[in-house]
Amino acid sequence: MLLTDAAIGAAHVLLSGARAAVEIRCPGPGVLRVRHAPSSAVTSFTHPDLPPKRSFAVVADGALPLSARREGDTLHVCAEGASLEVSLASGTWTFGDGEGRALARSEGVSGEVRPAFPVDEHRSRLSLAAPPGEAYLGFGEKVGPLDKRGLRFTFWNTDAFPPHVESDPLYASIPFFLALRGGAAWGLFLDETWRSEVDIALRRPDRIEWESWGPELDVYLLAGPRPADVLRRYAALTGLPAMPPLWSLGAHQSRWGYENEDDVRGVVRGYRSRGLPLDVVHLDIDYMDAYRVWTWDRSRFPDPARLARDLAAEGVRLVTIVDPGIKADEGYAVYDEARARDFLVRLSRGDTLVGEVWPDPAVFPDLTREEVQRWWGELQKAFVDAGIAGIWNDMNEPACFSVRPDRGLPAPNGGRTSGLGTIEGSTLPYDARHGARRHLEVHNVYGLGMSRAAHEGLARHAPERRPFVLTRAAFAGIQRYAAVWTGDFASNFTHLEASIPMLLGLGLSGVPFVGADIPGFVGRANGELLVRWMQAGLFYPLMRNHAARGRPAQEPWRFGEPYLGLARAVLEQRYRLLPTLYTLMREAAETGLPVMRPLSFQAPEDPEALHAYDQFLFGDDLLVAPVVRPGQSKRLSYLPPGAWMDFANLERAGKVEEGGRHVIADAPLGVVPVWLRAGGAVALTAPRMHTTSARWEEITWHVHAAERVSGRLYEDEGDGHGASRTTRLSGGFDGAAFTLERCVEGELPAPAAREVETIRIYGAPPPRAVAGARSHRALDGGVELEVAADWQRIELRAS
Repeated sequence: MLLTDAAIGAAHVLLSGARAAVEIRCPGPGVLRVRHAPSSAVTSFTHPDLPPKRSFAVVADGALPLSARREGDTLHVCAEGASLEVSLASGTWTFGDGEGRALARSEGVSGEVRPAFPVDEHRSRLSLAAPPGEAYLGFGEKVGPLDKRGLRFTFWNTDAFPPHVESDPLYASIPFFLALRGGAAWGLFLDETWRSEVDIALRRPDRIEWESWGPELDVYLLAGPRPADVLRRYAALTGLPAMPPLWSLGAHQSRWGYENEDDVRGVVRGYRSRGLPLDVVHLDIDYMDAYRVWTWDRSRFPDPARLARDLAAEGVRLVTIVDPGIKADEGYAVYDEARARDFLVRLSRGDTLVGEVWPDPAVFPDLTREEVQRWWGELQKAFVDAGIAGIWNDMNEPACFSVRPDRGLPAPNGGRTSGLGTIEGSTLPYDARHGARRHLEVHNVYGLGMSRAAHEGLARHAPERRPFVLTRAAFAGIQRYAAVWTGDFASNFTHLEASIPMLLGLGLSGVPFVGADIPGFVGRANGELLVRWMQAGLFYPLMRNHAARGRPAQEPWRFGEPYLGLARAVLEQRYRLLPTLYTLMREAAETGLPVMRPLSFQAPEDPEALHAYDQFLFGDDLLVAPVVRPGQSKRLSYLPPGAWMDFANLERAGKVEEGGRHVIADAPLGVVPVWLRAGGAVALTAPRMHTTSARWEEITWHVHAAERVSGRLYEDEGDGHGASRTTRLSGGFDGAAFTLERCVEGELPAPAAREVETIRIYGAPPPRAVAGARSHRALDGGVELEVAADWQRIELRAS
């Protein structure tokens, strides 16, 4: 890619040659945007100027100053926290941080256009150096271990049913990765919605090769030096995650097969009669009238508002599935309005595209267009008025089982095109029309548009509440609107194990609110799998039991004892954990950092941490190693450097282990191995049958004493946009004393019912004197203090 001219402005650089153009901007500290147009002279009417481009993912619209100087055939660009050195002779570049340390290097950029009818075919390629030992994490919803080096992926949202542990592509496409080498991190986001493929040092062990089927390669380069720095910058670029309502972090129950109101009431009775916590029931497609979206089958659900009220009295919310396919049925108001307002996807020849999903025939709203998104969001009003608490978007890749035949278009050679054109997977043809765009370009953002419509519609119709949206299909930026689950996993231990690196990859791609169906959607789970998957799901931000029609029901009591009792214990642990989970979701909403984190997040220089793919950090302080193989009562776990206290089931204070090595954890069926980091402090509460408020009436702090200790607790009403409070703990050992101090920010008062708090401090020697506590007693390995709810400082003296 030869570049000969350089136009340097205060906030951008435009490089161009006879065929190609490259634009460089700095949208934020430590981030450079390098927009490559290798075939600009062919694809653009304004070459060498690049036309304006709408991004579906990027929300950062600023442009920081940058400086550039040309030295022969090399251009040096400097901006806040980042640098770029460009070879004009080849169009390749080296990306560095603010101190000039090289982080990434491109080895080639190329592109081609092949004239075709009815749509020209584009290929744009970027080759990056893949130095030995560099690891590549993220890439959204992808199979395989944490480090994706040596794999190849396609970004094309696909209704994979049932998926396998080697299936690619899957339902979500997020073309972002985080690279780690020598403890230093950097990131790359390819802001292209077109179908694309990436080869991660598979074909050539020293190269990453990315190919987009569009005319450009719009690349954002993000400096570290730590993984958290990269993710904060990615969140600033693509948007911070939405803060969910507290109830959405409770237990969810779903099944494709709750056919009527009595089934739904029976599920809630089943939970409550057995003392099982529950906050949400999901209604699958059975509630609709002949699969007409935004309708109710009144013979099976005669009064949805009454049902929602009755369940709310039990502390349970209703969430309804919504599919994008609209039944093509004259007289059906949604269809009639969509057709009259030209809101539907069209065939290449201009006729409305007619396909088949659950409704047959079905048409598809063009949810890539903002005016259609707003209309779709308005259709939710009747559901909100009836008491529906959230929206579950499914089949929104979009899935389409078949498309009605078309004879094709008369071609310039006198023949005809091949009817519908290429269809990849169960979806719409490449050449289908979305307004001025083709499906090949916007397929990957269809689910993003649908989730935006749902989120913004809920916010309009219930402004006093936080929207809850769950989606299967996604693209970069989905964190602004929805939680993401991993689709139709199978009921087996292989998929349980695979869920962990997949959820970690989504978290490392900016999506913190994630989960997988428990204990798998398709197949036949046994009681052991139920319990083990629930133990892993205890730490999923989204904890949902789900099952498919035609398979055995999977509510916890279906498996009998001892599994029911073990499932109850896990659910109670989940509700005890909610103060910490809610605080981590708040941290995600403020910073973009995930809740579930790979061990390399804290120890990026540790190769053993990088390869511990079946365990994870829950925030900074808890390390979780679920059992993911059948028949195991022990498991090998890796502890990163530092001291870690056995804290199995969030309740058993056990042995302290020095990290930087593997340990064998005891894990009989009722135990999930957990460790508490030295210096960590986590807040737990008492279990409840359902959530109420995030102003916790009971708080117990669990503190692993160390030289430095820190902890955080976020509280508010659990929904809405009112006042909040954040409690921060700090302290540590100081000679013969251990101190803890409490600082509170925010205007929300503590609940009146919380007159005292409990603090359990592990790893401190038996105190001879305690100051600042109402009472204390010795624990095995520590001390328990009772303090006033407004305590300020405590001190434990050993002498």
